[in-house]
Amino acid sequence: MKLKILVSLLFILVSSHQSKLFSQKNNSGILTHELIKLETDKIFDKIVKVRRDLHKNPELAGNEKLTQEFIKQYLLGLGLEVKTDIYGYGIVGILKGGKKGKHIAWRADMDALPNDFPDNVDFKSKVKDVQHGCGHDIHMAIGLGIAEVLSKNKQDLKGTVYFIFQPEEETFKGGKGMVEGGLFSIIKPTEIYGLHITPGPVGQIMVKSNEMYAYQKGVRIQFKNKVTKENLTELYAKIVSSMTRSINNSNPWELQQILDPKDGLASPSTIYTNYFMVDPNFGHYTKDDTIILEADMYETDKDKLKDIIPGIKKVIESQGLSDQLISVSFFKENSTIQNDPKLTNIAINTLDKTFGKGTVTLDYGQIPYSNDDFSYFQEKIPGVYFFLGGSNFEKGMIAMIHAPNFMVDEECIRVGVKSFSSLIFERLKK
Repeated sequence: MKLKILVSLLFILVSSHQSKLFSQKNNSGILTHELIKLETDKIFDKIVKVRRDLHKNPELAGNEKLTQEFIKQYLLGLGLEVKTDIYGYGIVGILKGGKKGKHIAWRADMDALPNDFPDNVDFKSKVKDVQHGCGHDIHMAIGLGIAEVLSKNKQDLKGTVYFIFQPEEETFKGGKGMVEGGLFSIIKPTEIYGLHITPGPVGQIMVKSNEMYAYQKGVRIQFKNKVTKENLTELYAKIVSSMTRSINNSNPWELQQILDPKDGLASPSTIYTNYFMVDPNFGHYTKDDTIILEADMYETDKDKLKDIIPGIKKVIESQGLSDQLISVSFFKENSTIQNDPKLTNIAINTLDKTFGKGTVTLDYGQIPYSNDDFSYFQEKIPGVYFFLGGSNFEKGMIAMIHAPNFMVDEECIRVGVKSFSSLIFERLKK
């Protein structure tokens, strides 16, 4: 009998402590973040299922109709206001807090890739030759997870959070389309955040100020039709050999080194900085008696972009082809991620203070080949774009995007929801 009484008293004390913990969540940032962690853990299995449903039903850029409807119903179920008439199949969920305060946006991209790579998971794509091979299903799941965690505690939020689900990222059209479609006349955020999955270890949060990627320029060279395929091949080889620039003759185009302790992105001596590289492959075709050569080139230094076309003309002259040259021009000039330095430092300090120093890994380089049209949002308001590691090397999961056997350890979803829910909560308080 005494034992039963003791157990009952213990239960009452524990329950009282938990009640006190939750009732005091407004008075302590630590208690609030603990609550966010608990809420994240509670919905984790549900969000993983969301990710897998999205993975099984991918849609290409410009065709995200079912994805939009899925997200719409999910957000409405959380009690958010929803807008869908901005651009394409984009969608915005609006979470209004219980108190007045700042307006902050979170962005996730929606579209999948056209490929038939091996997809070694139980929840394979049901759509032939279409896959979420870039992790956008993970991005959407994290965005919905953050929306759910914060919506359950909206009475404690100061301000408004906008959840932007953007279509057509792979074609680099959706971000610009939403901005030009009047997104920021409908919503008024003062800062915006987003992320992309990377091959880093699961849960690693990496970021840097300013450029996260190299500047990508598509170059078009037009010649009179007397130039032969052999002339083009020789010219291109000369452009590659004479214009390539890297640190200590390193190879920043070899992406398998991005995790290397000495040469990778997290090293101050990274090889992924101060380089100019030319894509080893080029395309050529004939149009109206004109021979056209096209290729992608990558430069880390914005001030040196102006040197690309003169440099190519100089190589053409050295090859004796100046008389046949019609023009050299850029035909593709995608904007580049530009993390606001002040906001980036605030985000790093906030996450490190909340979860412990070293929570954020500093990025010292710029990745070639990739980019993200999140940059169009950053051109309008200050924003920070993070890399989130998704690989689990012990389990053989390598989150190398756009590659065969792309796999993600879904624990990164838990890290993303917990970390960025807390970041947004803290930013709303300021």
